[in-house]
Amino acid sequence: MKKLILLLTITVSIVSLNTTLYAQGCVAIRSTAGIGMEHPGVGDTASSWLLSFNNRYFKSFRHYVGTVEQKQRQALGNEVINHSYTGDIGITRNLNSRWSLFLDIPELVNARSQTYTEDGILHRFSTHSNGLGDIRFVVYSWLWDPAKFHKGNIQVGLGIKLPTGAYNYQDYFSTSDSTKILHAVDQSIQLGDGGTGFTAEVNAYYNFSSRVGVYGNFYYLLNPRDQNGVMTTPTPSNTQLANGSYIMSVPDQYMLRGGVNLNFKNLVVSAGFRDECLPVHDLIGGSDGFRRPGYIISAEPGVTYKFKRVTVYGFLPIALVRDRTQSVADKITTALTGVYTQGDAAFADYLINVGISFKL
Repeated sequence: MKKLILLLTITVSIVSLNTTLYAQGCVAIRSTAGIGMEHPGVGDTASSWLLSFNNRYFKSFRHYVGTVEQKQRQALGNEVINHSYTGDIGITRNLNSRWSLFLDIPELVNARSQTYTEDGILHRFSTHSNGLGDIRFVVYSWLWDPAKFHKGNIQVGLGIKLPTGAYNYQDYFSTSDSTKILHAVDQSIQLGDGGTGFTAEVNAYYNFSSRVGVYGNFYYLLNPRDQNGVMTTPTPSNTQLANGSYIMSVPDQYMLRGGVNLNFKNLVVSAGFRDECLPVHDLIGGSDGFRRPGYIISAEPGVTYKFKRVTVYGFLPIALVRDRTQSVADKITTALTGVYTQGDAAFADYLINVGISFKL
């Protein structure tokens, strides 16, 4: 029974990392596209609290158009480099063995390095953002009583994402050695997206034995708002005015995960995959304005160690496929000019997720 509870613990803990679709780089603009669940106590009949701290970091610098890396950007020295850190505080209330409530409070620290040209020479400058992100509240339920269904179960969750993070965060942009302009930072380092969103999750596991189990997770963030009214540049070009990309979009996001857990007493080693996507079109509402749609498929090894009331974990998604897809604005420009247009985005090589949870 102890091994079973441990395996269930690890199954739910690995999907509670609140990673951003997602994603590693300019394609991802939010840290809420992850999954938050209770770590321990699956099958417990007593109510309990769980406090978790997750830390996520990545450095994006590899530019892609479609699946083709734009290696010339690094060769020329004009690549955009993002450093992104998110610290999530997760508070879980286990109401009983089946129902739980989850609150995710993210704090973000971002830096974006880019260039301008003066007298034929490239100069680098950085913009920054830090503060509270978009808070998320979720209600979870196991479909079957975990005390009776030992080998497998499915958990569903419905939640709301509140626009608590600043989506018009501003910093100074250098346009020359002597000139700086105060303007909204890039969409990729904004603290929020400006929309009230709704989340749906499905999390499942199945144990073949006390040693081997499998897991699967699906998460979708539905953002009905079309655009948030924030200008991407103080002086839009004719192209931006024509295709609408001078205003930031409020995109949907989704994530798929799956893999295998190997249980060695208190230590669990996992091997899986992760597919994170910012789609071209939203399920509900418009998809206009500026966004960098795309997806990242990653291999995701991880380790988790469980003490009596404490669980620590570390996961390292490593990018295998990176694809910056054609946005709505790109398609409008293509139709207007007759020339195929597709923007680029910067991606990371890997993502670091480490965290700790305490059963109170």
